Amino acid sequence: MWYKPVNESSIATPCVLLYPDRIEENIHRMILIAGDAARLRPHVKTHKITEVTELQLKQGIQRFKCATLSEVAMVARAGGRDILLAYPLLGPGIGQWFQLMDLYPESRLSVSVDSAAAIKELEDYAKEKEKKVEVFVDVDNGMHRTGIDPEGAFGLIEYMNNNRNFRFRGLHIYDGHIHETDPLERKDHCDRDFEAVITLLERLEQEGILVEEVACGGTPTFPIHAGHPSRTLCPGTPLLWDAGYGRNYPDLDFLPAAVVAGRIISKHKEQFTLDLGYKAIASEMKHPRLVFLELDTEGVIKHSEEHLVVKCSHEEHSTIGQVVYALPFHICPTMALHEQVYVVRKQQVSETWEVVARKRSYPL
Repeated sequence: MWYKPVNESSIATPCVLLYPDRIEENIHRMILIAGDAARLRPHVKTHKITEVTELQLKQGIQRFKCATLSEVAMVARAGGRDILLAYPLLGPGIGQWFQLMDLYPESRLSVSVDSAAAIKELEDYAKEKEKKVEVFVDVDNGMHRTGIDPEGAFGLIEYMNNNRNFRFRGLHIYDGHIHETDPLERKDHCDRDFEAVITLLERLEQEGILVEEVACGGTPTFPIHAGHPSRTLCPGTPLLWDAGYGRNYPDLDFLPAAVVAGRIISKHKEQFTLDLGYKAIASEMKHPRLVFLELDTEGVIKHSEEHLVVKCSHEEHSTIGQVVYALPFHICPTMALHEQVYVVRKQQVSETWEVVARKRSYPL
């Protein structure tokens, strides 16, 4: 029962508990897969916490990937030296981006682009501020969410490579559509969908356009891309792990390092009501949205904003007020629901960490 602190009576529920020793071990395992900390560019959206970023910095990781401006600011404040915003930057966010460049000159900030429209907005601002923007081109190799197809990417790259307002750094390829449970099938899918990217890279080399970095994949394809020394690796979930990845990718050996805690707040015949509503647990997935570590349940009856009602034919073995522990099925959006988390060291709640980058910034 590694997850259960001896001072659990002090826990205000619902909450998330983090275990730094397990996080450090997961970072170590990530580096072993990568072969070198310098090859890693982990995604911080999983945790959004300064102290977790610092744990990575201590093990030699200096490059990071973000999805929001708040995450970029958090990593820069923590001392991250190379930060990629892998998200389209448009509207007022462009002004904020240039403010971050001024605030954190010691951090190398880059942004991804996938359209001429985004490039035009960045270029106009760069001219006004007389600053050069470092860019990655976001390439769509099958995800069909953001990104430009590999054939169309060449024109964007060529334009930026010849434009004094930009410094073209490389490619960003997120293959979140690849999620086969069988590792051999997953590798086959990954390699097949990467062929068009390889063709693009060969054309860029022929044209003499330098590609400094190829930032690849997420967690499921992490060990596959790790087999190619020229690629940078962008896992996120392994830092904290969760029940969903543990079930779907048993070949990835990481430790659960984040646990959700709640209390039984009401009992009825053969059912419990817990304070684990979908304001505390990510609800974009179908049930089970969490896997209990002790409580023996037989399924969810209903889930609402503040309540989770579960079927339990042995309710006589549990009491109102009892603390229960569970692994979330999807940790990333679950973390974003909490302002702070409890930190457990040697089975003792010792402090809290702020989930600082869950906040959005709104320019006036």
